[in-house]
Amino acid sequence: SFLSGTDKGEYVPQSGEVTGILKTIGDEMSKSLEEAEATEKAAIANFEALMAAKKKEVASLQQQIEEQMQRIGELGVQLAENGNDIEDTQEALAADEQFKKELETSCSTKTAEWEEIKKTRAEELVALAETIKVLNDDDALELFKSTLPSTSSSLMQLTVSTREQRTRALAALRAGASKRPELDLIALALRGKSTGFEKVISMIDGMVSNLKAEQVQDEQKKEYCDTELDSAEDKHKQLELAFSDAEKAIDELESQISSLAEEIKSLTAGIKALDKSVAEATEQRKQENEEFKALTAADSTAKEVLEWAKNRLYKFYSPKLYKAPPKRELTEEEQIVVNMGGTPPPTEAPGGIAGTGIGAFVQIRAHRAVSREAPPPPPETFGAYTKKAEESNGVIAMMDLLIADLTKEMQEAGVSEKDAQADYEKLMSDAAEKRAADSKSLAEREGAKADAEETLESVKDEHANLAQEIMGNSKYIADLHAECDWLLKYFEARKEARTSEIESLKNAKAVLSGSDYSLMQVKRRRAAFLSK
Repeated sequence: SFLSGTDKGEYVPQSGEVTGILKTIGDEMSKSLEEAEATEKAAIANFEALMAAKKKEVASLQQQIEEQMQRIGELGVQLAENGNDIEDTQEALAADEQFKKELETSCSTKTAEWEEIKKTRAEELVALAETIKVLNDDDALELFKSTLPSTSSSLMQLTVSTREQRTRALAALRAGASKRPELDLIALALRGKSTGFEKVISMIDGMVSNLKAEQVQDEQKKEYCDTELDSAEDKHKQLELAFSDAEKAIDELESQISSLAEEIKSLTAGIKALDKSVAEATEQRKQENEEFKALTAADSTAKEVLEWAKNRLYKFYSPKLYKAPPKRELTEEEQIVVNMGGTPPPTEAPGGIAGTGIGAFVQIRAHRAVSREAPPPPPETFGAYTKKAEESNGVIAMMDLLIADLTKEMQEAGVSEKDAQADYEKLMSDAAEKRAADSKSLAEREGAKADAEETLESVKDEHANLAQEIMGNSKYIADLHAECDWLLKYFEARKEARTSEIESLKNAKAVLSGSDYSLMQVKRRRAAFLSK
């Protein structure tokens, strides 16, 4: 072939027109490759700087979002609390307005009753004043002196015997209709002959004092019962409201924890799937990059081989276009040897493909170099050999086409590699952002779930404590009713009976003191409640 030579043939340069277009294109492509790589490095550096700035900006904005979300949550809780306060206040206001209406109605009724009482009492006082005025008139007294049995008697106070006084005092005591043992003792003292009125009067005074003290105790006990019952019932309502709120809070927290658990499960699965897809994309990118590097290296080596072949053809057919390989620069030690008159060391034979110095992935048999010495004369049987310039131009053109195809393939592969790398970096950036967002959201959900579980335990404890308090308060209210219901029910009756009994004792004392109440009508009242 045209790439191989033998020792039997001889080649004599003749003529050829070959330009250094291929070499120039190769140099330009190498320069363009270097510029593209430099531009790519600068673009990568700018991209990394931009990514760092954007990440900082995203972190700052994320922090602001978290602060605003926390603020929104706090405002939501405060709004819910304010809503509950509004409902409680509205209920309390409605109860207060109802109480006000009832109080107005009661006050108007009591005011009317009090006016009636004052009117009746005024009429009674007028009647008594007129009666006393008439009975105490001098003419009436003179008339009573002449008509009544005793001259020293009057209508309001009559002189009677001790026996009559005892009898009237016993009648006055019986008017109270009480079953107290103290009254029985007073009655027994009145029936006795040896006991004087002073002792009986002293016993009556003691009895009156005891009755008044009992009345004060009943009033204090009634006030205590009313206050404690109102306080206990109000507390019971508050406890029931808090108990209901705790039950609602428990339901809401359990629902929230369940929702957070589902979100955590979904986020965890999403992160695992994202990590798997990132690993697969990374492995695929590595394989594509290795294939690109292998293709680039093979195409570059093939171009170098074709360029060397073209240059070799130029050397034979167009020596003017031939480019000699650069001379090897001597090392410092070799230069010293040459300067001292020595000979430079021999140049090592180039390795690579066929001794061209071009590396390859396969071992290729080295071609034998063509001797530059004049070949021996050809055999007389053959004519003079002429160079095949036209055929060499076709071969070189074919090499140009091959080099162009290799260059185009390398360009297309470079563009594909750049696009694939850009897509991969964007994918990695998006995946990193999504993973960071999902991880942060997962941490927030886990933290919220832990807080909700802690709050749930606290609310459950509070719920149990409220249940115990409600039971204790209910028992306290039942005890208060057992202690106070009878007193509250019969308080007015006991007060009326006790007042009647005190009036009876005062009447008996007045009789024993010398007053005559024979003209007064005493109303009997039952005082059975005082024996309780």
